[in-house]
Parts: sequence; C-alpha cells; structure tokens
Amino acid sequence: MSDLFLARAIHFDESDRNVFHVPARTGEWCVSGGFEFSNWSEADLTGKARQAFTNGWLGVETFGRVTFVAVTKAEPFEVDAIVTRLAHHFVDIYGAPSVEAARPVAEEEVSQMMALCSDQSPNTLITVTRELTDGGVRESYRSIEPQDAGIEQFAVHGSLDDDGHGHSH
Repeated sequence: MSDLFLARAIHFDESDRNVFHVPARTGEWCVSGGFEFSNWSEADLTGKARQAFTNGWLGVETFGRVTFVAVTKAEPFEVDAIVTRLAHHFVDIYGAPSVEAARPVAEEEVSQMMALCSDQSPNTLITVTRELTDGGVRESYRSIEPQDAGIEQFAVHGSLDDDGHGHSH
C-alpha cells in the first residue's frame, strides 16, 4: 500500500489567534472542513466567521481553524482516528443519528484531504480559499513549496552530513 499523506496545522506567527474564533493547535491533523459552511449565506460571512470561511482549514482535535497546513505522512491508525473524531463531531455538532451513520461522510472528507495531499511533497504548505457561489461553496487550493516557505526546520527527514551530491575520497 502506498504512503498516506494528510496535513497538519502549522503556525508562523500569532495571527490565527486573532483571526479565528478558535485557532487550531499546531501539529493537529486538519481537513478542509468546508461542510461547516454548506448552509451559509452572505449574511453569515462577517468578522471571524468570514475569515474561517474564506481561508480556514479545520483541525480535527480542537475543531479550530488554521490558515496554513503542511503535508505530512500519516499512518493508517492515525487516518482511522481522524475519521472517528470527525464522525463523532458530526453527531455532536450536526446531529448525525450515530457515529456509524456519520462515518462514511467523515471518510469522504478525509479521503478528499488525502487526495489533495497525495500530489504534494512532504512539508509542502497548502492554503485554501473559499467563495460562496450560486452552486454552493467553491474551494480552491494553493501549494507553497517547502523551500519557498522557509520551513526547513520543519522537515523531519534527511541528515545534515549528506548534501545529496556524494563525495569521492
């Protein structure tokens, strides 16, 4: 089975604390969370709610929002835990009849996120932009290559003594 990739919340400064009602915690797994806005109209899009709508990823631990996520390899057990958390969220917040009933919806949400991340290199940053159209919420994504983002310290692989060029002695 090929590697699974999802994305974790990452912060470069304190701005998310100021722009979102609830900021996601650094390092928590995230999904798009566009479902939160499926019944919204322009009238809902004010202040911090507008910011969450326009640019927020959804953390699946705090259910807070974050502007940047970084693509990271995920283990199958982690993916399963994320799906379960989301399914519970759908029951607790959205009144799904049961976790079992909510699970396929949660799986779909996580699958979409994995599909989005699967084309990216590890540590790539992704931002989301949403707009309200007549057909509902439209999401678009932008990838920022790791070297552009200045997050080399975020990388979790590679060693300092191998620059990849090889040496002849």
